[in-house]
Amino acid sequence: MTIDQTLMTKYPQVSDLAHEKPIFWRNPDYGQKVPLPFSRADIFDAVARWERFAPYLAQAFPETAKMHGIIESPLVRLDRMQNQWNNDHTSDLAGGLYLKADSQLPISGSIKSRGGIYEVLKFAEKIATTKGDLVYMDDYSVLASEKYHKLFANYGVSVASTGNLALSVGIVAATFGFKTTVYMSHDARQWKKDKLRANGVTVKEFDTDFSDVIPIARNDAAADPKTHFIDDEGSSDLFLGYAVAGVRLQKQLKDQHIKVDRQHPVLVYLPAGVGGSPSGVTFGLKSIIGPYIHAIFCEPTHVPSVTLGMMTKLNSKISVYDIGLDGLTAADGLAVGRPSRLAGKVMRTLLFGSVTFKDDQIYRYVTELMDTQKIMVEPSAAAGFTAIAPVIKEVPAFNTANATHIVWATGGNMMPESERKVDYAKGKALLTNY
Repeated sequence: MTIDQTLMTKYPQVSDLAHEKPIFWRNPDYGQKVPLPFSRADIFDAVARWERFAPYLAQAFPETAKMHGIIESPLVRLDRMQNQWNNDHTSDLAGGLYLKADSQLPISGSIKSRGGIYEVLKFAEKIATTKGDLVYMDDYSVLASEKYHKLFANYGVSVASTGNLALSVGIVAATFGFKTTVYMSHDARQWKKDKLRANGVTVKEFDTDFSDVIPIARNDAAADPKTHFIDDEGSSDLFLGYAVAGVRLQKQLKDQHIKVDRQHPVLVYLPAGVGGSPSGVTFGLKSIIGPYIHAIFCEPTHVPSVTLGMMTKLNSKISVYDIGLDGLTAADGLAVGRPSRLAGKVMRTLLFGSVTFKDDQIYRYVTELMDTQKIMVEPSAAAGFTAIAPVIKEVPAFNTANATHIVWATGGNMMPESERKVDYAKGKALLTNY
């Protein structure tokens, strides 16, 4: 396909994207003051809802009981991984390196536990308070009772996904008792489909891209007034579920004595697919922690949908296929050709920039993280490591002893051992020939 020459003239890096060249794009609108569609109050409303549901989650999902039903992941210092990173690169990383291990989030083992589960909780609360007798001051563990299971069985929840959002929505919605349907694109891994079906979820498979599947799912849900569709391309509830991460990370930074100010910048590296989860997290970080925490999105060179949308300011009006890319990547959770309707608009002034990477890189980081820290993540969750070198090269001020670098590991805890071995072996082979 011929790339629009006007677009290339106006935004020269579009040509690099079209030729699958890894880039660092710095957002020229970063830090400007503009009205936003959400506020800190919206985030605190979401925090309160999570807390109301904690007794239910602790009962329905015993793996959350030790955290009293709160779904959160650890912030892990990566000293050994940092030593390995420094061995691999000509310039050392001067500041501290950490992993925000959303790969270890309970229930679905990914960042989607934040947004996907949250939207299901909000829908369940709406049904329970309007069609049942739940009131806000009740102990929400009552929602695990047979009475409410029967009530929820009259309603449906559906979602389209390349994988991890399907797991979070599917497992929780089916546990409530909702008739749950997941629409999955060709990128979805078989083990994720098997896991969903084992949990009583109806899985509809399509041999096409996520961007083609989501309108089918949306239209099917629209035909049934009792079905709630979770829209990965534009849901406010998903977005605010992710944003709660800002409140949680603020406490973790304080507990680990990590300063965040002009002299102590914090860099957060977030893998981006449709862009909803990293955008929600970024909104939460900027709203709660402030101007000195900076988010960088990381995308495959074959599917840089959010980068392309933000760079051209066309957002969801342009897809990677419009510039001749094939949209194929080993990072299944990032295989989305057209970005969220929300992502670009809200990130216009909040995103520092983005980086694109080749798939080989993420496999190498999967293996190194396992070798150094004994932490296993899925390939897309290692994407954040690819952004560190280009960011500190382009912005030397971020490579000081006072800086903190946080790689957001978005998934991997639920991977079958067979999948882990394959990914690890791929990375090992690449490192041997590196």
